[in-house]
Amino acid sequence: MLRSVRIAKRAIDLAGSLVGLAIAAPLAPVIAAAIYLDSPGPIFYRQRRAGHLKSVRVENGVRKFEFHEYYMTKFRTMRTDAEKLTGAVISEKNDPRITRVGRFLRSSRLDELPQFWDVLRGEMSLVGPRPERPELLKDLAYAIPFFEERMRDVKPGITGLAQISLGYTGEIPAGSEIGKLAETLQNPYKLDEAEGALADDMRIKLLYDLAYTAGLERFRTFIETELRIIARTPLVMLKMAQGR
Repeated sequence: MLRSVRIAKRAIDLAGSLVGLAIAAPLAPVIAAAIYLDSPGPIFYRQRRAGHLKSVRVENGVRKFEFHEYYMTKFRTMRTDAEKLTGAVISEKNDPRITRVGRFLRSSRLDELPQFWDVLRGEMSLVGPRPERPELLKDLAYAIPFFEERMRDVKPGITGLAQISLGYTGEIPAGSEIGKLAETLQNPYKLDEAEGALADDMRIKLLYDLAYTAGLERFRTFIETELRIIARTPLVMLKMAQGR
């Protein structure tokens, strides 16, 4: 990443996180009350996530990945015992572990509001690839070629090119431009057991994340893309909250 891009990106992050925290302040008590009334328990959920890629090395013919790790804070959207029996798993569309209030918070992206604090303290950026859990990210990197490259030299973001272009898990929205290529990009061999596989959604997310990180190599491209993503995010949140 260019030094000028790094400086400008951090300045945008500082300004944006302060504005975001100011906007979130009056909403937080309402969201907290709704979460507790729907599912008594903690209001916030802290989870270890993988940040930027630090190194890739080969040991005995096997690639080993090292990511910067940190704790990300969100409003809780799942039952308190969500992973009691399953351990760490990726949340899927219509996941039964998600509460009623949690479903709305996720669709509207309001569950992400506490992450403005993570941006302010420098663990995240306003715009970037979504952070995955370290144990899941390593599995995805083994299963999907170059999946780890989406986090090279870039911090994870609250919003991003993939987030404003795709669904929550990376599914292709109906009527979108990339939807015209869905048959080529997803389950090309038409295997019944692979239909609707989460890995297909993650591969689509990877395409958008790599496109974003490639744009960080030119200052003008970075500024145009960064501001466009930030400007579109509230509109996407509103559409998703309305179920469109």
